[in-house]
Amino acid sequence: MTNMIGRVAEKEELMTLYRSGKPEFVAVYGRRRVGKTFLIKDVFEGKMAFYHTGISPLESRNSNLLQDQLKSFHHSLVKYGLEASIPPTNWLDAFFQLEELLESLDNQQRQVVFIDELPWLDTPRSGFMSAFEHFWNGWGSGRDNLMLVVCGSATSWIEDNLINSHGGLYGRLTYEIKLSPFTLRECEEYFQAAGLQLTRYDVVQAYMSVGGIPYYLGFFRKGLSIGQNIDTLFFAKNAKLNNEFDRLFSSQFSNPETYKKIIHLLASRHSGFTREEIADRTGIPKGGGLSKMLAALEAGDFVAKYVPFGGKKREERYKLVDNFCLFYSKFKEGLDIRDPDFWEKNQNAQSISSWKGVAFEEVCFTHIQQIKNALGVGAVTSRESAWNIQGDDGLSGTQIDMLIDRADRVVNLCEMKFYKSEFTIDKAYDAKLRQRTQLLVENLPRNRAVHLTMITTFGLTYNEYSGHIQKLLTLDDLFEK
Repeated sequence: MTNMIGRVAEKEELMTLYRSGKPEFVAVYGRRRVGKTFLIKDVFEGKMAFYHTGISPLESRNSNLLQDQLKSFHHSLVKYGLEASIPPTNWLDAFFQLEELLESLDNQQRQVVFIDELPWLDTPRSGFMSAFEHFWNGWGSGRDNLMLVVCGSATSWIEDNLINSHGGLYGRLTYEIKLSPFTLRECEEYFQAAGLQLTRYDVVQAYMSVGGIPYYLGFFRKGLSIGQNIDTLFFAKNAKLNNEFDRLFSSQFSNPETYKKIIHLLASRHSGFTREEIADRTGIPKGGGLSKMLAALEAGDFVAKYVPFGGKKREERYKLVDNFCLFYSKFKEGLDIRDPDFWEKNQNAQSISSWKGVAFEEVCFTHIQQIKNALGVGAVTSRESAWNIQGDDGLSGTQIDMLIDRADRVVNLCEMKFYKSEFTIDKAYDAKLRQRTQLLVENLPRNRAVHLTMITTFGLTYNEYSGHIQKLLTLDDLFEK
């Protein structure tokens, strides 16, 4: 295997399954571009008896996509050693030919079969699922040396048809791995391996723009500043990610425009929206269709749901957490920016500085475990949420962007600040922090303690107000494993 960045636990899990000595049916799924195919190829290099990847509906020029899929599947069979045969006209015949190939290659050693982008093979009225079920239930599950690995970016399809299947594959999956985006630490390791000299401050800015998606990180080039790299990806002529937003949703969802409508709405408010608000503002009916779409977005790591502090289940909110979608919705969607050096020239502008502050809060939300570890409570159960506090007059109030409500009866009131140097708490900001702390104390049971917590890039300037902070975390804490 190559020296792959991250994915240590996933690689160990796959190798354990490889050595199990029994039939294994494994699903690896996650957001498009997160590195699923790369992981499986890296782990099983030189060990595959058969590999095939489905044709993207976007790439097929034939109106008969089923015919394209079957022809491509047959080409893969021939490539891996199937002797002269008639191309299949249906999936039952296609999988029978796969059985013939594997039997001809069988030397009693482990046979790894990898089918990539499995959901793309399940075209309308193709009979794919019944044939696939028959292949595994009637043949594959009885072969102790077979390891079937399937992969897909359509996470909701994987969950509905494999993980939570109520049909012929009910309970048949032996293992599942959901691949998540890189952490900040893994992004840093990725850049270092690629020879890029970026400070942690710059790595965070890269993460704010594209998240921990290895495919996007691969477009960053050494010798360029972080601003120049972002311009290359988003604003330059023929920018690398100029059409990625549309391709991302078109390849993952059958009705991409509806999903994009939800994404654009969620991008408009940092604290998110309730299900009812989403239905009202997008015009999508409140029935099961919307629930299924929100579940699909959540499964794909685009959206997270939470209950506001002190709220009830019916107040549950959905918020956009995918950094690429957040950046695209803010600086690309509906805008006609033609300056190829837009980011490099404007990164210190107030609008972008304000965005960085909000984006840093999202980065912190995706690194809750690192924050809890730095607080020394990594193993303590907690619930994280935002909180809108109304004043006594019903009009005034404040927004607390992150509360960590811990089972040890401590609540961390977290303030996040993204600054180029140490952050200075002045008299006015100290008064605001005191007000927020007091409002929270008044709304908590008496057995709860509030710890005012600052998460900044480079710490605090020592002055008469800095001592009021109970816990101080910096970028370095977010980069811990």
